[in-house]
Amino acid sequence: MLIEILIFVVTFLVVYVIWKQKKVHDFLRERDVKFVPGYPLFGNTYGSLMDKRHNVDELIEVYNKFPEERYVGFLEGSNPVIIIRDPEIIKNITVKNFEHFMNHKEFFPSNEDIFGKSVFVMKGEVWRDMRATLSPAFTGSKMRLMVPAMIKVSNNVVNYLKETEGEIVDVDDLMRRYANDVIAAAGYGLEVNSFVDKTNEFYNIGQTLFQFDLKQKLILFLFLHCPSLTEKLNMTLFPPKTVNFFRHIVTKTMEDREKNKIERPDMIQLLMEANKGNLKPTQTHEENDVGFAAVEEVLKTEGDVRKWSLDDLVGQVFIFFTAGFETSASTLVMCIHELALNPKAQDKLHEEVLQFSQTKKLTYENIPAMKYLDCVLNETLRKWSAAIFMDRTCVKHYELPPPREGGKPYLLKPGDVVYNMVNAIHMDPKYFPEPDAFIPERFSDENKHNIEPFTFMPFGMGPRACIASRFALLELKVLMYFLVLNFKFLKCEKTMDPIRLVNKGFLIRAAEGTFIKFESRM
Repeated sequence: MLIEILIFVVTFLVVYVIWKQKKVHDFLRERDVKFVPGYPLFGNTYGSLMDKRHNVDELIEVYNKFPEERYVGFLEGSNPVIIIRDPEIIKNITVKNFEHFMNHKEFFPSNEDIFGKSVFVMKGEVWRDMRATLSPAFTGSKMRLMVPAMIKVSNNVVNYLKETEGEIVDVDDLMRRYANDVIAAAGYGLEVNSFVDKTNEFYNIGQTLFQFDLKQKLILFLFLHCPSLTEKLNMTLFPPKTVNFFRHIVTKTMEDREKNKIERPDMIQLLMEANKGNLKPTQTHEENDVGFAAVEEVLKTEGDVRKWSLDDLVGQVFIFFTAGFETSASTLVMCIHELALNPKAQDKLHEEVLQFSQTKKLTYENIPAMKYLDCVLNETLRKWSAAIFMDRTCVKHYELPPPREGGKPYLLKPGDVVYNMVNAIHMDPKYFPEPDAFIPERFSDENKHNIEPFTFMPFGMGPRACIASRFALLELKVLMYFLVLNFKFLKCEKTMDPIRLVNKGFLIRAAEGTFIKFESRM
């Protein structure tokens, strides 16, 4: 009897999964949307879920399959997602008709503790109020306060490399320690030197956010397919020890500063001031901004700034770490890797940096003078953007234009999800000729006007764009300045050429790691 029941259950599940997949296929066919048939249950994401392919490769494959379409279907498990290929539609969704697409997709269980209170996860008017609260803290004038901390940590990196000169360096590890220490200093007001104290608590705890074990992968899979189940079982993605560590740091720091009237030039201080209404919204567009990729704040503040709870503020410092750590580190790794493979670009950058060092001091105001450094980082962000796509959830009915001439419009309903492509467009030869080549000159003053609007979007676009783009660019430029000034990046026998991404979901890392030699120029 038990065997018969087991056979019945397995047969039922198999039939259900096949039926569910056919239903999704029929759904897209009836709406005249082209798609690539996927695996039952997994859709087009089987490879990334099984660590056999990178998620970027899966998306680009579907993107490239239908070059004449303005948008196509992507099967995320058993759920249809519309991936937008057309820059004009991306503009409409992310900016012009933003009120229809105000929210992000829910990627993580809704019962996540302080992560669930972050500006990234917030929705609707609550999100709008938090964004308005935070915006004054991320203007250029406030980011200027962070540069000294970045310089100090960069010098720690230089000193470490001089002590280990001649050795093959694991750049992944090096850059993650740099990103860790910068965020510890600029975000939390902590002095950490992860190059000397390699097992410090801040670094070790932080790594647990990005090293998903089997349990975390299962929770994420269940959330994508059975969100109500994860909520009922009170499943959380991040370990309680990690969350409590960050909560303790922020709450204790805020309490100490309030009690002892202490002020520090870091993100906790800016959040405290913003919550009191002491930071006033200002125009973020600057004549001499930190870089071409910097995002202008387009959200207009309306009325008084809402007062937030302590946990609300903790959530913002937590997302400052989680969102900024991996993205900044991976960009630096890929930039160094590309320069090691492209010595002519490296020599040109060194010439600029050397000339700069002989005539100017490294300050917030002077950083934009290094034009080629901006080009190099923009080209890195084009080829290896951590953004991958700009996800948006429809909150009000919206009609997409026909996917092709002679097609029929597609009606998006509340709850429907669209992915506005980033990496796939960055690697489309229609917009960037020879996309696999590393050509920083694409972003020179003479050429950048040729870049079509809404085809270069490493920090997103519109009101939901990355609020910390200036911080990120400063963090990248300060370290690259010191590294290029002091060292040659030399390819060695362990340097992967050409670069191929590791088969690990969303992580932008070279499949065989990034290993190079740093040769002192002094």
